[in-house]
Amino acid sequence: MTTIKQVASYAGVSVATVSRVINETGYVHEDTRRKVEAAVKQLNYKPNEVARSLYKKKSRLIGLLLPDITNPYFPLLARGVEDRMQENDFRIIFGNSDEDRQKELDYMDTFIQNNVIGVISSTNDPNADCYAKLKIPVVFLDRTSNDSPSVYADGVHGGRLAAQEIVARGSKQITVMQGPTHIRPAQDRFRGAVEELQQSSIAYHVVKTTSFSFKEAELWAKELFSKHPDTDGVIASNDIVATAVMHEAHRLGKKIPDDVQIIGFDDIPLSSLLFPPLSTIRQPAYEMGWEAAGLLIQLIEQSQATKSSVPNLHSSILTHSSILTHSSIQLPVKFIERETTRKVDYHG
Repeated sequence: MTTIKQVASYAGVSVATVSRVINETGYVHEDTRRKVEAAVKQLNYKPNEVARSLYKKKSRLIGLLLPDITNPYFPLLARGVEDRMQENDFRIIFGNSDEDRQKELDYMDTFIQNNVIGVISSTNDPNADCYAKLKIPVVFLDRTSNDSPSVYADGVHGGRLAAQEIVARGSKQITVMQGPTHIRPAQDRFRGAVEELQQSSIAYHVVKTTSFSFKEAELWAKELFSKHPDTDGVIASNDIVATAVMHEAHRLGKKIPDDVQIIGFDDIPLSSLLFPPLSTIRQPAYEMGWEAAGLLIQLIEQSQATKSSVPNLHSSILTHSSILTHSSIQLPVKFIERETTRKVDYHG
């Protein structure tokens, strides 16, 4: 890796001169600037972004925390964030918490140590103290918070849609797989489904799940058919769990969708490649990431403008909650009909 000393030697100038050119501080003669820029290009020198941001007191780094990158849904969120951040010349430091509280705290420390100026988090605990104490803007993605801006899909409507569609297609003994109780969007979709079933006077059972990970999905699928063998319709907590339910149904010799219909939630790319392809409720994951990035950029600009307007006030007492307010963003969902549900003629 090329060092700043090597750039200086190649250009025939001092390290201080190279530093002034790279950091755009102080006067450098135009001919000297050209020599330094040519050396930087020729040697493919990459400045240390963290050190540079500390020196200039101006960072372009953002922290992005996701709970489980083995779930294909979360990389879709990340891609939306990354594309918009890159478009606006921000860079991302990424963390994967594995739904582990200590890992999440460790990553938050890493973000701060690397001088990030904002955080986007899909934490399982948006109201944790570590977020309340931050002095920088925070946006929660696919999560909702009492005190901070959030970008999320309309889970209640998604749950209602799933219930409406599975009932319209003839299921009478429905099992609803309840997502983790500590994740509000999961409870929103569960509440929407249950309310719709109750209003339609349809019998249903509940199987509780504790995460959205691959690890336990197979166990929950086995529990479902063990406890409720007459189930003819399943509203899954996400597509991963729905996939496990499909696998278990096949193992038991149940035909899909003739014997049991299944509706997932998320519409990850895998869903259309399953056999049969999975009917599901689509959350616009990429768009959610894109919107979260845009919202954080707005908050950062507002924060910087506020700080510059009160230069005598020490920045450490300007918390994001005291200077930043912005509405949360809720995106719509829709039912994606594939082959794990029967066809229905709404006009018949």
